[in-house]
Amino acid sequence: MKEIRPFGSWRSPLGSADLVRGALRLSATHLEDHALYWLEGRPSEGGRQVVMLAELDGTGDVSRLSEASPPGSHVRTRVHEYGGGEYAVGQGWIFYVDDADRRLHGASIGGSGRPLAPAGSAFADLTLSPDGRWLLLVEERPREGREPENRLVALPLPKSGLPVEGATPRVIASGHDFYASPTFSPRGDRLAWLAWDHPNMPWNGTWLETLQWRSEGPGSSMRAVAGGPSESIFQPRFAADGRLFAMSDRSGWWNLVCVTDSGCEPVHHHPAELGRPQWVFGLSSWAFLGEDEIVASATVSGVDQLVRVSLSTGRMSPIETPFRTVGAVEAAGGRIACIAGAADRPTGVYLGSVDPGTPRCIRESASLDLPETGIRRAEARVFVSEADRETNAFLYPPRSATVEGPAGERPPLLVKTHGGPTAAASSAFDPRIQFWTSRGFFVADVNYGGSAGFGRAYRDRLHEAWGVLDVEDCLAVARSLADESRVDPTRLAISGGSAGGYTTLCALTFHDVFAAGASHYGIGDLEALARDTHKFESRYTDWLVGPLPGARARYRERSPIRHPDRLARPVIFFQGLEDRVVPPNQTEAMVAVLAARDIPHAYVAFEGEGHGFRRAENIRTALDGELYFYSRVFGFEAPRPERVRVIGMRERE
Repeated sequence: MKEIRPFGSWRSPLGSADLVRGALRLSATHLEDHALYWLEGRPSEGGRQVVMLAELDGTGDVSRLSEASPPGSHVRTRVHEYGGGEYAVGQGWIFYVDDADRRLHGASIGGSGRPLAPAGSAFADLTLSPDGRWLLLVEERPREGREPENRLVALPLPKSGLPVEGATPRVIASGHDFYASPTFSPRGDRLAWLAWDHPNMPWNGTWLETLQWRSEGPGSSMRAVAGGPSESIFQPRFAADGRLFAMSDRSGWWNLVCVTDSGCEPVHHHPAELGRPQWVFGLSSWAFLGEDEIVASATVSGVDQLVRVSLSTGRMSPIETPFRTVGAVEAAGGRIACIAGAADRPTGVYLGSVDPGTPRCIRESASLDLPETGIRRAEARVFVSEADRETNAFLYPPRSATVEGPAGERPPLLVKTHGGPTAAASSAFDPRIQFWTSRGFFVADVNYGGSAGFGRAYRDRLHEAWGVLDVEDCLAVARSLADESRVDPTRLAISGGSAGGYTTLCALTFHDVFAAGASHYGIGDLEALARDTHKFESRYTDWLVGPLPGARARYRERSPIRHPDRLARPVIFFQGLEDRVVPPNQTEAMVAVLAARDIPHAYVAFEGEGHGFRRAENIRTALDGELYFYSRVFGFEAPRPERVRVIGMRERE
């Protein structure tokens, strides 16, 4: 017989310590015939990232696992603040950006590293030429009193050893506001890359540019071959025969195209997203399997699946796997590598054969011992929002193997709002969601209008509608679940980080549906965001809200900080003090509003953290602190973390 306890206070086998104990952030695979590399972030080591190496034997099994990056290094770049493309490997060498000094370094695999390029500039999207003579990089060069300059540069490499320290990279392309995704043809005779300009983000519109390449460097002038201000090109790659392919959303979906002298020729037409919003460098959603086939991650209705696409017929065939999310797709030597997650197990690095058969996991992001009867799988649901607009969400009713709620009591609802806002909620196993459901919360992870994974038209819904449409979609989900008696209408909470934090604060300020919320480095002042944020996103609000100064009234109308008289709901804030995307002053201004109005609130600031929390102790505090805050507002028992104090409510002893 199960124990009866109030919803929210269930005894859970999953504590915040379990979520960070041995937890890993996995990304950026690189597959060679006999080796698989990936980037591994470790919260238990203060968020340090290392490049891992799995050496493969003749059968494809892992014969040895080790760190490829030098001992003590922290492989991370801050270009665009979000980073990506931090390392490249080839011919026994590893090139990487070390966060300790923000400089480009080089080393033999597993050996000691040393700086290469001069200090000052930041680098990302590291790419080696096939002959190992050149290292391509996206450079972010600081300029006094102006936003940094982004360029595509190349560092010449000697036939053996590393370049001398302080070698100056050669400029390959400049003039656009942004560059990304450099890629060489297999013969090394052509180079392609992406570029875009303010106010676009890469999922709004990009140019695909190319030039001829010789052993001594560029062999022709650059020319644009595809894309434009209203077409998003993603991840160009050259086939073995020299043809250039990429994902284009010209059809309304990121599908594969072949880039020819006469333009882009569609390879297939499917209502599936084979591209991704390029928030970080180095993303890979597809790879060549052979002369006439690719393997790709295709998102259909917000769920990823591995597929094969024929280059000659356009036929798309699913590969049977249990995956619900798939990324970092690579292929080489008859094998496929990816980072994927299923509905009932944590994300991991997977390696498999091109032939049928489920890829095997060689590195899991977490080791959790949860009973099958306690795991809550996602329930996909379409809701009707304002103007009969459909919005998508993944639902997770409370579940426990040992506890249930009192008869007649309904659980509290936690609506989660993802960041971006052009990102997406996933239906793969997420221990952070299980943290809530195993305690008796009903969780709704909302893919509001603007989310990726549902086609270009769905993404474009948020054009000049941010702070309105996304909020309406979250409200529709909460109201529907309350009307259906699946949740307690008096205990509705909303939580999100970054852009999701902005949606959260708008919902709490301008509407009375939610009783409480949590803002993780959320945005409170849109004008301050446009003025103070970093270059990559400095014009994003032009598209989301409208260009300044013409749309200033709209910015103020949609900024929670501008309407202190309307914010009347308890909020807990979590903020990194080194955040350059959403500086601490935005959060502190919102906290001051709540304090002045004597509304219950809490503010937890983390030294040494930026936009998102990487250290184990801070990840734990944010989880436990949010739970404790809801316990105080909704009236159930939960332990108080040492660093969390609710202002405006008498603390329990």
